[in-house]
Amino acid sequence: MLYGYNGKFIEVDLSNEKISIEKIDEQILREYIGGRALASKILWDRLGNKWEEVDPLGPENLLLFLTGPLTGYFPGARICVSGKSPQSNGIVGSTVGGNFAMELRCAGYDGIIVSGEAKKPVYLFIKDDFIEIKDASHIWGKRGIDTIKILINETLKDLSNKWSWKGLWKDPGILYIGPAGENKSRIAAVMSKWSHAAGYGGYGGVMGSKKLKAVVVKGSNSLPPVANKEKVLSLIAEVCRVSIQEKDDWRRWGTGYGGYGVGADTSSEPIRNWQEEWHDNKSFGVDKFEERVWIKRYWGDDGCPTTCLKLSAIKDGEFKGAITDNPDYELQAYLGTNLGIFTPEGNVYVASVVDDLGLCGIQGGNVLGFAAELYQRGILTKKDLGIELEWGNPKAFAKLAEKIAYRKGIGNILAEGTYRAALKLSKRKKIDLMKYAVQSKGIAIGAHGIRSGLDYPPIIAYACSVQGGDHTSVAGLIREELWKCELSMLFADSGVVCSFNVFKLDWLWDFLEAVTGWNITKEEWYEKIAARVLAIQRALLLLGGPDIYWDPRIHDENPERFYEPLPSGPKKGKATDKEDFLKTKSEYYKTLGWDEYGIPTSETLNKLGLKDVDNVLQKIRNKIYSS
Repeated sequence: MLYGYNGKFIEVDLSNEKISIEKIDEQILREYIGGRALASKILWDRLGNKWEEVDPLGPENLLLFLTGPLTGYFPGARICVSGKSPQSNGIVGSTVGGNFAMELRCAGYDGIIVSGEAKKPVYLFIKDDFIEIKDASHIWGKRGIDTIKILINETLKDLSNKWSWKGLWKDPGILYIGPAGENKSRIAAVMSKWSHAAGYGGYGGVMGSKKLKAVVVKGSNSLPPVANKEKVLSLIAEVCRVSIQEKDDWRRWGTGYGGYGVGADTSSEPIRNWQEEWHDNKSFGVDKFEERVWIKRYWGDDGCPTTCLKLSAIKDGEFKGAITDNPDYELQAYLGTNLGIFTPEGNVYVASVVDDLGLCGIQGGNVLGFAAELYQRGILTKKDLGIELEWGNPKAFAKLAEKIAYRKGIGNILAEGTYRAALKLSKRKKIDLMKYAVQSKGIAIGAHGIRSGLDYPPIIAYACSVQGGDHTSVAGLIREELWKCELSMLFADSGVVCSFNVFKLDWLWDFLEAVTGWNITKEEWYEKIAARVLAIQRALLLLGGPDIYWDPRIHDENPERFYEPLPSGPKKGKATDKEDFLKTKSEYYKTLGWDEYGIPTSETLNKLGLKDVDNVLQKIRNKIYSS
């Protein structure tokens, strides 16, 4: 018997309006678990032999929404969104919280696979066995808050009419896109719950390219059965106990503590497009957020004991009406300090605009900071931007975010993300602007710098990650710590669980055995399963295409800015050590069984059962070895 899975996946071909139910063999589920790992397997099998020709924003690309066997059991449910990324042209596994994953699991499915392109805007409605492609013309063009309001009201009315004997219905799970996704911005997010986002990868743009405005799901069944119910209940209680009794600071402040602490304590927070990484501006302390903008504390997703989310709203003044969650550390940094904004009100305002437009806060904040530095240096002018883009001006940055979401004027270039915008503007201005672009493989760096050496990302964190600048999947081989090891984080993304609740790494393996009955050891995970997935992600990242390709000799590298000495703070003068970086990168490749350029060797791939991947990678080896 299959434990921990429903064993069913919804497959939707939007071009032909065809819906089917697919099953995936149990052996494949055991070898790839779910979420990010299973996405890699599906994408390799279906698109691997033509990967370079597949346009991420074309109908051939697949859009995947996948849960994992631990989703709903491990406290704090999330879902993994994946496909060929329009940012990196590789695979990114991007997870988002909210009630969508639980509703999908309770509807009887482990995931959704979407292909093709609809003729007109649509949304997908799922209620247990009832699945329907519905017209979305009336919500196409709507921003986030309006989209959610309309879909909730419409869905609850529909549920009450068709299944009236079930009584009152709670809100459905909804994933959707805003105007940024509709306009196929590469920095658009797949949104949930107004302000939750799967931002890495640019999959909001993929939804837009398929004219898929939203997916709405309501499940009325139970989660799938588990192998050892008593053990699962015991583990759930342990995670909740530790969260409530031993992690009170985490619950009290959430990641929002970092808005002040990461700058002041570890000198690793982006400030004015990473020109600095230190500040001690107490106006941006988490206590000021609590006093002035938090209207709801201890807010969590389904089954989450940590409840690190906070709801913020501006009740009066020039930003009255702005509403968003927290903002969490990443948005405090990228839509706050990175733009020279050091007030909670200004930060909440810009975050609320970015959320409502459906832009990723990290990718959006990165490209806004990039544009502002070009304005600071006189490279972009008011004539180029249509705005006086001065540091610390929330309204100016909100106006530019609007231009990006709707691809108006300069926004059409910036909607391509920092890397592609730097290429295009360098050509237009006849000057190399890449030195101001703080990204890796087309993906904005997470808001944790490596120059001071005091924050958690290893020196190779972003340069060698198969997910580019993703701060939740940093390259490193320290297996005892979740946040410093990409192989460990792969488990959380494949489980699929909220890593903010993983205070002990052993919980993950214990949970997996209790839920599925599979005795997958740490060694099997690190040496076979995770190594196999990392090799597939690496291979497809190197294959890339069709517009941009990555040469590991050039692009397995830190942004130029990280080699500039820090200009301020207790770590003033410190920069990334190039010799240390090159030595660590070499050790990392060697440990994974990759060659000196970071290409998985034939011996490694054959050992992992990936002979077909080896055959395709030979063209990359031929190109690099001969030049």
